[in-house]
Amino acid sequence: MSFKYSNHTLKKIENLFKEADYIVRYEKGRFNSGYCVLEEKKVIVVNKFFDTEARINTLVDILAQLEINESALDAKSIPFFRLLNAQKPEA
Repeated sequence: MSFKYSNHTLKKIENLFKEADYIVRYEKGRFNSGYCVLEEKKVIVVNKFFDTEARINTLVDILAQLEINESALDAKSIPFFRLLNAQKPEA
């Protein structure tokens, strides 16, 4: 991947979700996959015990599963969103 696993990167990813009207929360729970997506409420719950790298990887995985319209994003966020989308595994 062509980005660093840092708190700054994590904040940028969280901001992408915010711009797409999703709420990202970190809580403890019994998640088999480490996260839960409540699509109708646009809430993403991630295991709060994950470190920064695991949180970034989880949010990138979730981003790959969601249909986020680029028009909902700020112009400054679009290049980063495209970079993350390029990380999607091919089916």
